[in-house]
Parts: sequence; structure tokens; C-alpha cells
Amino acid sequence: MAIAGQGSGQSHNINVNTADAQDSRATSPGGAATRDIAQHGDDDFSRLGRTRPRVFPYAKYLPYDTETREQSEADLDEMIKHLYIAVASGDFVPGAVHWTKEIRGWMSLKFDLTKRQRISLVKLYYELSIAPGLEYSVAERFASMFMVLTKRKHYLRPGKDLTLDWRPLYKELKVFVLPSESSTQNTYSSKRNVRTLAKLCTFAQLFFDPKEIPAMLDEFLPYYSMSFSEQAFVVLGLLNLMLPTAPPPEDDEKLQPQYYLPTFFHLWSTINRSMMVDMKMLDIFSRQARDCLVAKHIPFTATGIFTEEQSSLIFTAILRLLEIPVGQATTPYSATVDVGAGNAILLDRDARKHPVSHSIARWIVMSLSPQCLQVTNNRSTIHQLEGLIQGIETFFHPSNSGGWTKPLAQLVYYLADFFVMRWNREQSGEYDVPASRKLNVEVKRRFVLCLRDVVFMGIYAKSGTAMNYSLSTLQSLAYLEPDLILPGALQRIYPAMQGLVEVHRTISSIRALQMLARVISRTKGWRCHLTTLLGLALPGIDANDLDKTMHSLAFIQAVCYNIPLHDLTRTPAKNSESDELSDDFEMVEAQSPPAESSGSTALAVEWITGQVARFEQDGPGISVDYATELSPEDEEAILKSSTAGFAEFITSFMARVFTLLQNLPDAARVKSGSPEENVVNTLPATFSPLLASLSPELYDIALEQVAKFASGHVVHQARDAMAFICNTMVKIHPKKALQRLLPDLVASIRTEISENGAGSTRTTGSEILPRDRALVWHVSLLSMCVVHVGRDVLDFQEELFDLANFMQDKCKGIPLVHVSNFVHHLLLNLTVTYTIDYGLFNKVEVEKGLTTASWGRTCDPGGLDVQWHVPDQEELKFAVRVAEAQGGRALKALKQLISPVAEGVKRDGVGKDWSDEVSRNLVLLRLVISGVCRLFRSDDGSVTPYTYIDTAGGKAGTNSPQETDVDVPSSSEDEDEADGFANAEDEKVKRAFQYPTGYPLVTGSEAYEAVHELRKTAGETLHQVHDFLVKHQEDDVPCFSALYTAYRTWFVDIGIERSAHVLDRLTRLLSADIHPFKFSGTRKEYPRPLLVRRANLYHFQRLRFNEHPRAMSDLDKTLLLDLAASSTSVYTDIRRTAQSAGEQAVKSILGSKALIIPPLLGALEAALKANDHPRIKGAVFSLLFGSLAKPLSRNWKFAPRLIRLFLEVSVSDRPSIQKLVQGAAFTVQDFGKAEERMVVLDEKTVTGIWPDEETEGGSGKALVARTVAKDIAEADAFVPGKKEKIRKRRAVVEKTKKELSASLLQEVKSSHWKKASRTAVMVIGLDYRFETVASDGVIELITKGIVDTHPALRGLYSTSLNAVFSLCQTRALVGHTYENYLLDRQVDPDEVTIATERDSEDWTHRFLDSFAKPEAEAYVDNDYPGWLVWKDSFKAAQTGPTKLVYDDVEINVRKQMGGFIDRGWLSSLFGYMKQEPRDQHADRFRISSSMIVAYALDLMACGLTPGLGWSDFKELTLAVFGDGSERHQHRVLAEITGAMLSSAEDFSHEFREEIWSFAFPLVRRIFADGLTPENIGYWSTLVTLVVGGKDPRRAWPLVDWLAGFRLDMGSHAAFKESSKIQLLHLVISAIGWHFRLDRPVVNDFLEHIDHPYKGVREVMGTMLATTFKTRWHESWRDVPTLLIAQREAGSVGTRPYVPTEEYTGIVNDIFDRLEKWRVERPAGIQTPTSYTQASKTVLLWLDTTLSSYDCTVLVPFFPSRVMKELLHMMDVKEDPELQALAYHVFRHLPNIPHNREEDGDFIQALIRIGQEATSWHQRLRVLINIQVIYFRHLFLMSDLQAKALMRCVRDMLLDMQLEVRLGAAATLSGMVRCSPVEFREQAVQQLKKHFTKLLVDNPLPKKTRGAAPPRDGSGTATPSAEGNKLVLTRHAAVLGLGALVQAFPYTSPPPAWLPAVLATLAGKAANDPGMVGKSVKSVLSDFKKTRQDTWFVDAKVFTSEQLEDLEGVLWKSYFA
Repeated sequence: MAIAGQGSGQSHNINVNTADAQDSRATSPGGAATRDIAQHGDDDFSRLGRTRPRVFPYAKYLPYDTETREQSEADLDEMIKHLYIAVASGDFVPGAVHWTKEIRGWMSLKFDLTKRQRISLVKLYYELSIAPGLEYSVAERFASMFMVLTKRKHYLRPGKDLTLDWRPLYKELKVFVLPSESSTQNTYSSKRNVRTLAKLCTFAQLFFDPKEIPAMLDEFLPYYSMSFSEQAFVVLGLLNLMLPTAPPPEDDEKLQPQYYLPTFFHLWSTINRSMMVDMKMLDIFSRQARDCLVAKHIPFTATGIFTEEQSSLIFTAILRLLEIPVGQATTPYSATVDVGAGNAILLDRDARKHPVSHSIARWIVMSLSPQCLQVTNNRSTIHQLEGLIQGIETFFHPSNSGGWTKPLAQLVYYLADFFVMRWNREQSGEYDVPASRKLNVEVKRRFVLCLRDVVFMGIYAKSGTAMNYSLSTLQSLAYLEPDLILPGALQRIYPAMQGLVEVHRTISSIRALQMLARVISRTKGWRCHLTTLLGLALPGIDANDLDKTMHSLAFIQAVCYNIPLHDLTRTPAKNSESDELSDDFEMVEAQSPPAESSGSTALAVEWITGQVARFEQDGPGISVDYATELSPEDEEAILKSSTAGFAEFITSFMARVFTLLQNLPDAARVKSGSPEENVVNTLPATFSPLLASLSPELYDIALEQVAKFASGHVVHQARDAMAFICNTMVKIHPKKALQRLLPDLVASIRTEISENGAGSTRTTGSEILPRDRALVWHVSLLSMCVVHVGRDVLDFQEELFDLANFMQDKCKGIPLVHVSNFVHHLLLNLTVTYTIDYGLFNKVEVEKGLTTASWGRTCDPGGLDVQWHVPDQEELKFAVRVAEAQGGRALKALKQLISPVAEGVKRDGVGKDWSDEVSRNLVLLRLVISGVCRLFRSDDGSVTPYTYIDTAGGKAGTNSPQETDVDVPSSSEDEDEADGFANAEDEKVKRAFQYPTGYPLVTGSEAYEAVHELRKTAGETLHQVHDFLVKHQEDDVPCFSALYTAYRTWFVDIGIERSAHVLDRLTRLLSADIHPFKFSGTRKEYPRPLLVRRANLYHFQRLRFNEHPRAMSDLDKTLLLDLAASSTSVYTDIRRTAQSAGEQAVKSILGSKALIIPPLLGALEAALKANDHPRIKGAVFSLLFGSLAKPLSRNWKFAPRLIRLFLEVSVSDRPSIQKLVQGAAFTVQDFGKAEERMVVLDEKTVTGIWPDEETEGGSGKALVARTVAKDIAEADAFVPGKKEKIRKRRAVVEKTKKELSASLLQEVKSSHWKKASRTAVMVIGLDYRFETVASDGVIELITKGIVDTHPALRGLYSTSLNAVFSLCQTRALVGHTYENYLLDRQVDPDEVTIATERDSEDWTHRFLDSFAKPEAEAYVDNDYPGWLVWKDSFKAAQTGPTKLVYDDVEINVRKQMGGFIDRGWLSSLFGYMKQEPRDQHADRFRISSSMIVAYALDLMACGLTPGLGWSDFKELTLAVFGDGSERHQHRVLAEITGAMLSSAEDFSHEFREEIWSFAFPLVRRIFADGLTPENIGYWSTLVTLVVGGKDPRRAWPLVDWLAGFRLDMGSHAAFKESSKIQLLHLVISAIGWHFRLDRPVVNDFLEHIDHPYKGVREVMGTMLATTFKTRWHESWRDVPTLLIAQREAGSVGTRPYVPTEEYTGIVNDIFDRLEKWRVERPAGIQTPTSYTQASKTVLLWLDTTLSSYDCTVLVPFFPSRVMKELLHMMDVKEDPELQALAYHVFRHLPNIPHNREEDGDFIQALIRIGQEATSWHQRLRVLINIQVIYFRHLFLMSDLQAKALMRCVRDMLLDMQLEVRLGAAATLSGMVRCSPVEFREQAVQQLKKHFTKLLVDNPLPKKTRGAAPPRDGSGTATPSAEGNKLVLTRHAAVLGLGALVQAFPYTSPPPAWLPAVLATLAGKAANDPGMVGKSVKSVLSDFKKTRQDTWFVDAKVFTSEQLEDLEGVLWKSYFA
């Protein structure tokens, strides 16, 4: 939309070249707005803030006058005022929610918010979506509105127009992910949906201020800790969601990305082997790359804004993320690392919406620039991308599919998609990119070439998803570079279309053509192929292969949208020189028509034949450049000649389609998604563009064929398809087609009825009788010929009118439905406004004559001339006449049928005739009503009693919206007022916004009155039929169904046929058709017919917008009550129809909910009394599963009754009812929630949305007659009144809830447990409030209930007790006020703040040492202070008894509880705890039981339990444990002592001592010798509970005792030892780096590393790993120090986990001892020795460390110590377990990330072993690691290292051992395969030369003729040493050459050097005896096997001699 004229009034100044490039000069997100303002007028940009003007002038195309822009903006201001009042007075539901919906509706009509409105609304909704105190479900609605407002990036410029504050959002997130930060988990925020918060971040992140980066890092980084790794994951998650990546201001160095990126890379390297972290990092980096692309001041190189080193690391990570399997290496990730993420998972983005390939592609494409092509070292982004794609190329091949197939296809798809988007936006000027970074043609070519091969493989993929991705990619690449893609594509497509290859390739090819059609039709030279390709697609239309048929049709459709099917050889007469469209060469044509334009296709055929032959000849290296090969004249001549074949094409196409239709299988006519159905749906989609693009002559041919087929055949199963085809025919040229089709159809129908007696009897079921089929066929065709075809139907008005009557009189049964349908269609056609315009070109262009320039032309969305059908008076007259005749007929018939004396048709209950008659008349009535629904106005008196629209002006009139907000006088409301329930239900929120939609009739005219009268009578008749049926025919299901479907139509079809979901259907079809034309970064470049359909859709959207709920008339009331009554019918089908009709009706009538709730409740009550199950189900369903549930929960006049009834229902045993009850349980429980009492909002944000006053001045005043409030002061005057009303209502409701809860409380005690449990839930929900916590009765219920006899109830009550207890605690923490609770203002009296002395050198040291002593000034429970950086202070807890003070309410509650807790209570509790759990998985330490004990203990300690003392506790505990022989006794004891020890620290010092002195000896005794494999689970949970996440000094005796463990080498009780180590291990992992008692334990373990018992060794190994892991911490002074240090260390920061001297000493010592033991071990000994046992411990330690995040700590030891020792361990044949373990660890090594400096040594060591190791096993095993490290380090290795590795493997081909040689060959081919191209080519040449020379230099000795070889006794020749050596050398050469061949298994055609290699092999070595010859044969046969599919192409690379050589060796010539 040219920005000057928006809205209707000024839509004529749209300039003609809107679609030209100048128009969309927009900016990228974040770039400066570079628009040349003069062109667009600054006013508009500053007003709307759109940086991209609209392209499509919606309002301009409508066929009626629309509102002015001022009018729609004044309306919006009005809505915003209402919103302001609602929010200010706390009326969120329905008020604010309703106005939010309104504003969304307004926006959906494509009106633009002004910039100011948008900014203020975004701020308001941001505030509302996280406002403390707002009900969560409501906050979600506001959050989604916030997302809608910020979703499109081109309205608001981040930082310039809008900046949001990140802190409030972070505060909400913190509750979830940093739980240790809040003293209690029971906060208001913790009940939100964390997913929504994470989504909010995604949208808000753009608007966070880059200046906040330092603040964010200061806030997040101190939480970073790997000692408890969840913290680290959380910090990275927060950075990913929150860190602003918009370009920072240039003056501040600290904000530039490279200032903090080194730190990010450093953090990344602290979590190795984690997939989650890799994904998060790529997400951050890719956003950074995108946003900084446009910033001039951020340095940009060949690797984007990242340095070369960073870029290589990222590419290495990309390679890891794709999880490509290499050699035998498993995944590079370790599952155990990601398990540690814990809560951080909540911060993940939705992986479906943000797949990792999306981030990868974004990062790569946004880092490309022409600078990439200037580098010399091959390290630029484009080189790296090429390296990546070439390295994994073979994984794209269809034969090589696996888990990687989809991600790879997806990656390539996103790469192409992002590139296209960036290219288009840079070209259009929307991205303002500095010139040096702008993509240019060279980069584009390189990019397309890089992806071309893999995409051609991908389109044949086996997986459907992968194929779809690849086809879309193909389309994008062709769009970028047609000349690079089309030759290869057509070369593959021609053979496929001619049926020369497999079927699946044919389907892929047709689909590819469909995707490429657009590009082909636009590209010079290539477009000449289109006609031929169309012809080749015809055989695809085939009833035996419906899949292929669909794709062929889709291809034809795509072509027809792009080119006109006009025979251009016929020179149009009108084409004179003055033609504006003519290009240079058209002039030539107009003056002298070329010679061959006689209309023959000869020229084209000849040229195409030549081209196809050329494709075959040239082979895949083909390059075709038509732009230079063909002169424009020639190209045009060929194109013209090719169009002469269209007539033939149309004829054969029609013939194929008719054959298809005749052979279609019978589709089951339900929406089953069967292929038949798909074909029937695809046909109309194809025909519409096809027929529209035909020239008049061709159209006549098609019409003739259709007419013949329609009158000459009856193909029953193709009825719908044929009807659609006729419909399309008529739509294109209505006059011509109707003249040809209608007379035949009418005549046939009359003949069928009169002569063949069709339709003369009633039919049962849905089967159509053979006799009626012809009739139904003709009627169906007829009814589709008259719908949406415009006014030309009037030529036949009499015939049609008479025919309808004739058919109605004569027919019965099913054909009648079709007749009624015909009437319906006719009425729609006459009364609805719609477009009747399907042409590819505007009228003007067609009249001038089309030329070759019309092919593939894009249409300017701003310059259409749309043809509309607007009903005129004659049509309306005819319509009213038909409606009155047919509707009147139905009404009359119905009245007669239900009159007491039914004339004619008997209601004898036997024959179904009566019921048939009723239902067919109902159907007719319904279809008539929905047929003329456009003529009803919802504001007519017959439809609604009062309305707020002054119909004449379409503006708000006399009853202005003023009255909407005050009260609608209605008696029922006043009675409510008295009870105070008056709920601000939606009754009163009316809307006064209507927009013109071109209503056809004049209000008050005769026709107008007639139509509305018809509707009214219809409604009354329906009610009478209902009454009659209910009385006399209550089981007549068909009648009822017809009746309620009619009800639904009567209610909802006003103004637009809603019952048929017109809008949804139009939207869906349009979006499906637009899809192929969407390219990222282009806007509305669609073919003209689709743009016209968009205009049509917009008209319907306006119609739908105007139909909002209307006020209720008396007739509405009657009918609604009918529906309510039948919703509880006994018959399922009747019930269901009534419920769905009711659901629809309720939504369209205001106040209907309150009307039908009482009768439904009454019905439920009655049904319960009668125990009438079906009715119970009906009522429960209607009340709780539809739109009544919400109003019910708000309307407390009805709610109590419903709750009581629901509890009654829940007792029923019927499974179907129980299912309903379970489904509704949560809905009903929510009724009990507290109402929102207080919402905390920022006043400035709220007042900020009030519209500017000056817009009201002058222009505004006139637009809204009476506004709700002139200015903000007037609005504020409303607020107190509304607030008070809401407050009163709330008080009344809360009072009712209290009363209800009290009365239900009595019932709980006496009911059956099932009902009791539901009732108890309700009671507790109704009673549990912040102010009172809980009432005495409820406390009694809960406390006593904990020892109830029924387990289900016990569980329920214990959770409730937990809730009550924690609420007391929370209240005390927030200072007993609700406001603090909402704002999470917690004051924990036990918390102390400790200042850090971070400037002193030994501060960290002192801090850690304090953990090694039991005394503490304060407890440091959190793990993160100081791990990564120090803050100036951190929080800790004081050491004495708790200082928490309770107020009277809380004390009272606690007293109440204590009163019920006595010795008996505790004893039963312990008894129940000891019971055996009911199912296996419940048999564990239950924290909940432990909590209850802790609460009891707490009350006792405070002296609130008169009946229970500490001595009782002790006695009962000992009693319940008994002798400890059963595991249940252990479980109870663990739960009880757990409660004691963990809560002891809150009590006074003396009591704490007592508890420890009682409980700890018990625990210690069991730890010392009571542990067994079946009870260790309980006790380890106890340890975690007491120690986990806390300061070790809190449980010092326990920690100290466990840490004092030493191995007892004399003990044989392995389990005893290992279980203690296990518990100690738990303690160390729980305490992390605060555990300081590690030395003695570690030394003890290292001394006894060769422990004899396996169980002990295993725990020792893991324990050592954990201890070493937790020693590392960084402890930087503060965040700035960290940032600077990392930056100075280089672009990727410092390397973490550097081994300390002590650690190095330990490792060296261990390996020295291993070596010593190895030497001592006698060879071949079977029994375990010190060596084997110590090795296993070491291996477990290595394995645990290597699969953990600190694995890099061992890297320095790989080359020197680790690898050598591992290889030796693998040689211990006597101990297979040791071998397997060692092998497992060995395979970890290359997957560990190495630094640039470290991989050199590792590679050297690998080479050394490969060449020097004495044992061949070692040489073989090292090959695996060589291949893996080569692949993983593709982007990190220097060329020298790569060459060295390759040389090493090459030399290993000469190994003495066969296995090593074969392994080396496989490794070599893998290495060659994944190397980057340039390196690969060099390597191949060198290797080929080397091996060929070897083979030639070492020939087999000639056999001397006749001399028999000397034999020894066994009959074989003795090989000599030279002979052996010769064979070896030849074998090496053969294997080497074979490896080269096998490195390119799928490259088709094979590389140029390959045939020579094969020929060498075949000629020189094929006849060698033994393994050499065998190897040659296997290479050749493998080569042939992988190329079965492509042999016809590949064979062309060989010369005939080479082929003969090969054939001679292996295959017989019939293969060739």
C-alpha cells in the first residue's frame, strides 16, 4: 500500500510502480531507518512506525465505500479508553480481556495502530503479562497479546521506539530456575506457567537495551557454578533468553560483542560434551551475527563478526551437533552431562519451533560477505561451509539414510532460505547493510554451487520430510541461480518423465518440476521447455497411481499460474506499434510476422529434441547458458512455436482427466483423507488456473468436451469432482458456459424424473439407488453451475424457478437433499458479494494481446482491477422470490405435518414417511435460511431487541456506548443486584464498532421486510416442531438432528454463512495455494488470481468481524431453552446435536449463558434423583465441558449448587460417568480458588495508553457521537464506582464460599471415601486463603485425616497439611501481608549477608578452609558464591535457632494442629508409614512422610502439642524400627531420622544436641553394619536429604564420620565397604567444591588402587573422578576482571581445567605404578594380578572423567601416558572385561575437545603408535582414533597435520598383518572422503600416483612355460620371502587404489580420474592369485553395486576400451 493513501478516502493516489524496488526500502531489525522520506511523506512513517509500507491496498479493492482512516482510528481510541477504564478499575475478566479481544479483531482487519498506540499497548501488555496478583490464565491471554503486538519486526525499532526492562521478567523466571534465591518456594509467581515466561523472553529480548549487557552479566555470572552444574546451565539459559544482541552504541567499548565473547567461549569450554550447551551457544551466536550484520562500527571480516579462531570452533561444534557417525565412534556427546541441567530445561526454547539447524544456518548465512572470497588461507565462512558440506556429502545420499537424514535436509533448507531472505532484503534495500558486506553475485554463485550436489541427492530421499525440505531448497537455489540449477535438474527430470528410471524418482521429478515451474517460466531459454514438460506430465494422470496423479496435477496448476495458455503463433490483430507493453523485439513481430508463425510446433520440437540429446550427451558436468547461446529473436520464435501445441495439450489433458474420473475407486464419502479424496480436491485447484489461462479458442474446446462428458456420462463416484469442474468452467466465462451447459442439464433432469421415475420413492440409509444416480448426477452438476458465477444466471430465471418447484413436487428421498442444495446455491449466488475474476492479467492487458513477454510476469499487488459480483436489484428480487417460494413451501409443509389432523402423511410409527417429510422440510428450510443469510441484518428489530448502532449512518448513534458501561435495564439483573452476585458477566460488554460491508438491500424496503419476516416465522415454526417432536416423537433421531442443525443455522447465519465455516475454508485454500509462491524476503509476489482471492477473503473477514454476539430477543430465549432441554435427552445422538448447536448459539447471543444454566442444573438434579445415567452425562457435559464452565465458576449464584451436584455425580459407578467426572474435576476444583484481590501495576504504564487529546480535536469529535469519556479525568471518575462494585461482589462471593465450605465439611465425615475425597478437595480449596490460612474445622479434618484408614485420603490430607504449613511459613516470611506475598518481598530473619574480602589474595583460600572445621559463623548453603566470580557480598544463614516470628493467625493455626497431635496420632502415623507400599515403584524413601514427621516435631519443639513429648517420639521411633530385620523398618527409620536431622538446625541449641545424640548413633550403627543391597536406597536418600544443597557444617557429625572412612584391606565384606564409599560419594557430589576433607580419603584410595573386589573398585573409580572434578573453581575477583582476563587471553578465552602440579603428580604416579605392575605380571597368567585390578580402577576413573564436563583435564596426558597404557591393557587376552573396558575408554579419546596447541602432540602420538607399535592389535586400534580425530578436527587441524596423518595411514597399507592393511584402506577412504575439496584433489593425485607406481614397479614374475612349480609334500608351492614381499606390496597398491574408488561411492558421474584407476586395477592386478585378485574383484563389484541407479549416466565417463577391460574382469556385457 503506497504509504500516502491508506484507508478508502484517499486510495486513488496509489502510484503505479508500487512493486518497484523503491517501494520497500526498509531497514533490518536494528538498522537505522534509511528511507528517503521525501518519497513517502515523513508523517506516515513517524505516525505508524512501519518501516515497510503495506504492499496490498486492502480497502481500495472493495466494491463499496469503506470507513475513513480517521474513523477506524477513532474507534480504536474508543476501545483503548474502555481498556483503560477496565484495567484501572481492576475489571480484568471480562472487561480487559474483552477489550483486548476487540483490539485484536480490529487489527485483524489490517488497520494499522499508530506508533504511539502500539508502543503504549506493548508496554501495558508486557506489564499485565507479569503483573503480580493477576490470575494466571488471564495473564496468559495478555502475554499472547503482547506477542501479537511484537511479533512483526518492522513496526517498532528496538532501542529507538521502545525499550523494555528485563528485570521484572527475570524476577519471575528466577523463582523457577534459581530456587535457592527465595526463602520459600510457596510464592505467588511459582504457580505461573514457566513456558509462557520463556516465550515472553523470546519476544521481549529484541527490546532489551544493549546498554544493560554489563548489568546482566553482573547479575547472571555470579550464579555460574560447575560444582553443582545446574547453576551453569541456568546461567547459559538466561543469557540465551535475555541477552540483547541488537547492535550496541559505538562509543562504549564494554558493549561490543568481542568484549564479552571470549568469556562466552571460555564458559562454553567449562561444559564439554554437552549437546544442550552447544545448542544454546549457537543460538546466541547466530542472533548476534544476524543483529550485528548491519552495524557499521562492529568489525566484520571474512568470518563475520567472529574471529577466525572462534569461527573454527563454532564449525567444529556444528559438525558435532549433526551427530554424523564416524568410524566406530559413538556420539561426541555424553548423556551424563546434560542430566545435570535440572531446572535449566525450563529455559529451553521449543525445539520444534527453533530447531538447532535454524541457528546453524542463521549463523552461517549472516556471516557471509564478499570478503569471504578474498582470503587466501581457506578459513573464511564460505570455505568452511564448503568444507562442512563436502565432509558430510555422502550422508545426503538416499541409500545412506539414518537419524541424520532429516536434520541435514533441514539444515540445507534453512541455509538456502536464509540466503534468499538476506539476498532479497538487501536488494530491496530493506536491510541497510554496509557496502563491503553486501552479498554479491560471486558469493551467490559460490553458495549455490556449494549446496547444489547435495540437494540433487536429497530430492530422492526415502524420508518424506527430508524430501520436502530438499524440494523447497531446490526451489530457493533455482530462484537464486537458474542457470546453475536448471541444467542439472532438467537433465535428471527428462529421463524420469519419459519413464526411463524408477517410479519413485519420477514422482520426485514431478514434484521438483512443480517447485521449479515459476523459475522456469521466467527464465529465458528455459521457458521454451515448459510446453514439452507439460506434455510429459500428462501420463502422470493415472487412476492406478493416485499419488503421481496428485503431483502431476499440482505441476500443471503451477505452470498455469505462471503462463497464459495462448497460442502465440496467431498474431493478434490489435497488436499495433503503439502497444505500451511491447518490448524491443515485439515491435519486430508486429511489423513482419516471422515466416514460421503458421502455427506449427516444428521449430520447437526440433530444438527440444536437440536439447534433450545434448543433456544426455554432456553428462552431469553440463553447463547451459541460454542467455548467450540464443538471440532474443530465436528464443522468441522457439517459444512461440512451442505454444502452438496447446490445443493438443488441452484435448489430451481433458481426455486423461475424464478417464481418471471414470476409473476412480468409490471413495468412502467421509473426510478420510484417502488418496481418492485428495485427487477430487486437487482437481478444482488445478482447473481453476488452467481454464483461466486459456485463450478464448482453447476455452471453447475445453467447454465442448466438458459439456459432452456431462450430458453423456453418469459417473457416480466422480460426481463431486465433475461438479467442481463444471463450476470452474462457468466461473471463467459465465455467459458462454451457462448457454452451453444449462439447457442440457435441465432437460436431462426433467426426462429422468418424468420418464425414468427417478426419485419417486423414499430411500433408507445413505446409499443412492442406481435408478436415481443419473438424476443426482445432473442435479449436482446443476447446483454447482449456479454458485458464485454472477448475474448471468438471470437469463434462465424462469426455467430455474419452475425446475425447483417441479423437483420439489415430484421427488422423495435422498435426491431431494440435492435439490434443496441447488436452491441454497442459487440463493448464495444471487445475494452474496464476491469476486468473479480469475484471469492472470488485468483486462487491459488481455485486450492489447498477450506476447512472449507475458510469460512468468509478476503482477503488481497495488495495480489490480478486480471484478466483483455485487447483487443488483433484479437479482435480489429473484432471490427473494425463490426464498419465499421454497421457504414458504417448507413452512407450510411443516405446519401441516405437526397439525393434529396430518393431511396425507400418517404418523403411525411404523412407516418412516412422516419422519422423512419432516426432516427433508427442515433441511430445505435450513438451506433457504443460510442461502439468504447475507440479507439479514443483526440489528433488525426482528433479530435483536436493542442495539447500539444507528443503522442509517453506520456510526454510533443515539443509544451510544455510554449506556453499555452503565446498566442495561433488565429486571433479572436488578434481582441479582440484591444478592450481590451481579457478575460483570459478558452481558454488558457491548460493542459499537461496525464497518461497511456493502449490504445489498435498502433498510425498510419491501424485500427487506419480507426476508426478516421469513426468518421470524421460521424461528417460530422451528419451536413448534420442537414441541411436537418432544411430545410425540421423542425417539425420532433423524428429525431431531435435522431440527437442531436448523436451529444452529438460524442462530449463527446472519450476514455471513457461519455454519458452513466460509471464512476458514477460504483462508485455508488460499494459504495452500500461496505456499509455492512464497520466497523469504519477498512480499506478495503472487500470481494475479491469488491476489484477487486475497481481496475476496478480506471482504469476508470484514463480514465476520461485524457479526458479534447480539442481544437476546424473546424468540431467542424460547429456542435456547429448547436446546437446553434437549441437551440432556436420553438419546445420545439427539443430545450431541443439541449440545453442539447450543454451544454455537450461546456464543452468538449475549446473556444466553445465564439463561440456560438454571434449567440445566435443574435437569441434572432431577436426573440424579431418578438415577438416569444418560441425562446425567448430558447435563454434566453441557455444564462443564463447554463455554458454560467459565461463567459458572464466576457466577456464585449457581456455583454452590453445581458443586454439590457434581459431588453427587462423582459417587456414580458407571465408568462413562467416572470418565466425565475425572475430566471435569480440575474445572470444578478451580471454582474454589480465591478471587484475585489485588493486582500490582505501574500507574504510568496504564495511563500511558490513554489516546492523545489532540486527535479528538475537530476531526475526532464528529466520528464517535458520544465517547465513553472525553478525557482521562472523566474516565477516572468511573473507576471508584466500578472498583467498589467489583469489591462488593468479591466480598459476597467469598462469603458464599466460606459458607459452602463449612456445610460441605460436615458431609465429608459421613460419606463414602470416593465422595469424601472429592468433597475434601473442594472444602480445602474453598477454605484455603492467605488471610486466614484455614478454618478450624478444616484443620481438624486435615490433621485427623493424616491417620485416616483409607490410603487415598491419607495422601490427600498429607499434601494439604504440607500446604497449610508452608503457607504459615510463607506468611511469616513476607511479613504477614498479601502485597508483599505478591511482590515476593521476603524478609528472612535467619539470613545474614557476608561481605567478601575479594581484594585480599588468600580470600578464596580462607573461605574454603572454613569448611573444614565444624564451627561456623554462618552457614553458606549455596554452592555458587565465588565459583566463577565473587560479588561484593553473599547471603548465608545464621547458626542459632530460627528467629521467624508468627502472628496471631499463624499461631492459632499451629495451636489447632498441635492440639490433635498426641502419642496415639504419632503411633498410628508411624504404623501407616511402615505398611508395605501398594506398588513396587512406591517403595522408596517418601519425602512427604518425612515432612509430616518434621512438622509434628516442629510443633512439639514449640510446645504446641500437649499430648506429645520428645520421650514419646524416641520410644515410638525405636518401637517401630524393632530389630531392623525387614526393609520396611529401615524405610520408616530413615524417614523419621531424616526428618529429625534435617529439621534439627532450626531448634534451640540444647534440643538440637538432644536430637543428634538420639538419631545419629542409630544412623551410624546402621551405616557401620546394617546396610544391605535392598535398604541402601532409603539410606542414601537420607544422606542426600540431610546434606544436599546445604552447608556441610550443618550435618558435621555425619559428614565428618563418613569422610573418616578408610579401606579395610582385611575385610571380605565387599558390600559393606562399597556401600560406605557410595554414601561418601553422595556427600562429595552434594557438597561439591565446599568438601574439604578429601586429602586423606584420596590418598587412601590411591594407595589401594588394586583392591581385590570389583564392587569396591567401581565405586572407588567414580569417587576419585568426582573428587578431582569438584576441586576445580575459578573464583575471579569480579565480573569485569573475568571479562578482561578472557579477552587478553585471546578470542576464545582461557582454557579451564588445567591440571595442577599436584594432579599431574598423582596421574604420573598412577601410571608409573601401572607400568611397574605390568612388567611384573607373568605372561599368560589366568588369575587376577595387581596390574589387572589396578587397571580396572583406573579405567573406571578415566571413563567417569572422560564422560564428564571436565574431560579436558586429562588431555595433556593422552599422548604420553594414557594411550600407551590403554593399548597394553587391550592386549591382556586373559581378562576380557579389562579389554572391553580399555577399548571403551580408548574410543573416548578423539571425541574429547582438544585445543589448537594440544592436538599436535596427540596426532604425533597416534602416528608414532601406528608406525612403531610392535603388536598389530595396537596398530589396528589406533586407526579408529585417527579417523575420528581427523573428522572431528576438520576445521581445527593445520594442513601439515592432516598430511602427516594421511601419510601415516598410507604407509600402514604396507603392514605385515592383513587386518591392519584392510583397516588402513577403510580409514584412508574415509579420510579422503571428508577432506575439503582442494586438499582432497591434491591428496587423490598424490596417492593415485604413488599406488599406480607401486603396482607398475612390482610386476608379478612371469611364469616360465612348462616348468611345473616345485611342490613340497603338501602339494603347494612354498612362498619365498621376496615373493611374500611382492604380494604385500601389490596388495597395498590395490587396497590404496581401491580406497580411492570407495571414497566416492555415490558421486555420479564418478570423478574424471576414476575410470583410469579402475582400468589400472582391472588390467594390472585382476588376475593375481589369492587375496590381491580377490581385493580387486571386490572393489570393482562394490563400485558397480552402488551405481545401479545411475549407471546410465555413469557409464558415459568410461571409454569403450575401459568398459571392455572392466567387463572382462567382472560382469557380463548385459550389465552395460
